[in-house]
Amino acid sequence: MHDETTSGNDLTSIVIDQFYSHPPAKVWRALTTPHLMAQWMMEPVGFAPVKGQHFTFKATPIPATRFSGDIACEVLEISEQQRLRISWTDANAASPYDWTVTWELHPEGKGTRVILTHSGFDPDDPVQQHARTLMSGGWPTIARRLGDALETFT
Repeated sequence: MHDETTSGNDLTSIVIDQFYSHPPAKVWRALTTPHLMAQWMMEPVGFAPVKGQHFTFKATPIPATRFSGDIACEVLEISEQQRLRISWTDANAASPYDWTVTWELHPEGKGTRVILTHSGFDPDDPVQQHARTLMSGGWPTIARRLGDALETFT
């Protein structure tokens, strides 16, 4: 498993490039099956891999970024074993953020390269940039936890 954060100077997104030594079908199952998602990210409430599906995650509140801990999501795009794109915003924010999280799966040998992109950060908003900085540290951990979860099921 190899990971790389490639956000660099792009203040609008976080990009994680991660290789898993598992086929796309297995990685896809981990990305789209609620009890498996709970093993590596957070437990989704109401998730189904269907475009237009609304669901939530519960996380730890972060007062410094005005984050309530309640994440409201919607499946925006889904292409079996290729791409999952969801909206991602604080469910309790006065002005919800227009963020998206996308997982793109690329077969590579006997494994899968996953490009995770969290985009939509406003480069001129200090609160969003602080959130981006915090999430730039969190997404690589989540990517590693996905790799660990992939080892636990067939």
